[in-house]
Formats: sequence, structure tokens, C-alpha cells
Amino acid sequence: MQCPYCDHDDSKVVDSRDINETVRRRRQCLGCGERFSTFERVVARGLSVVKKDGRREEFQREKFAAGIGKACEKRPLPTGTLDKMVDDIESEIYGLGKAEVPSYLIGDIVIERLKRLDHISYIRFASVYRSFSDITSLKKAVDTLLGDDVPLVPSAQLPLIPPATVGRKARTGAK
Repeated sequence: MQCPYCDHDDSKVVDSRDINETVRRRRQCLGCGERFSTFERVVARGLSVVKKDGRREEFQREKFAAGIGKACEKRPLPTGTLDKMVDDIESEIYGLGKAEVPSYLIGDIVIERLKRLDHISYIRFASVYRSFSDITSLKKAVDTLLGDDVPLVPSAQLPLIPPATVGRKARTGAK
């Protein structure tokens, strides 16, 4: 492991801890003595994603996480929620035990998770994933969302207006 401070090629592990599906290692450079952390993730065997047009691409965690992150951009989600969701979905995909997974299967898993997490992120992702051709298909998706037994404010989403404030304004007639 190369030291980020002096570029020395050798270090020793001072401490190791398991964090979810990764291992955090605290290292000390044998050249300059500085300490730094590394995170290791087990790399499973290769997994190919079969695209709609039949092409096959290697599964890329970063690309996958970026797509979900784009849908959730500027949303009031608790810290670490997206990382946990990406970890969980990646584990589920590798857990299928297949060498090739169709992209629609991955998209369906993401859609279901986002529907429970944040409705706006769900609609953003669905608009790209489902390739809405017009406003009618977008309206159908929103109507379906409202028709499901999904709470209007998912449990993981922070409310925009605290419930106590809403009731107080209604009683006092404040605007």
C-alpha cells in the first residue's frame, strides 16, 4: 500500500474493523510514520449487465451509484441512506448467483426501493428508466404512486413542515 504522504511503498496494519461489507484498515507508513486509513471491499466474480439492446457491460458499482445519486440529488435524505441502499442492492444482485443479470431486473429493484424511500427520487428515476414519452405516462406513474398503499411521506424522508406546525396554523387561521 503506497503512503499518501510520502509515496513509500510499505506500510503496516495497526487496526482492522469490519464495517458492513467493507474492512477499514488503519495503516502506518514504514517510511514516514504517518497513519492513514484504507477501505477494502470483497470483489465478487465478474457480473455482466445485459442491456435492452442486447449489449453486455461489466457491472460498475460507481456508475450504478451515480445513477441513483442523480435521482436523489438535493433531496432531504438521511446521511448514509444512499450508500446503504447501493450496498443492499449490490448484495441482492450478486446474491442471485448469476453471471449475467438483465438491466431491467436491476432497474426494478431500484424502483421499488426508491418508491419506499422518497417519491420525488422515485419519479426522477422512473422518468429515465421507464422512458416516459409524454405527460400522460408520467401522470399514470404519479397516480399509481398515489393509489398504492405507500404513505405520502415515506418513513425515511424528513417532513417539509413539522406536523405540529401544520395543525397550529390551521387552528389559528395563519397563512
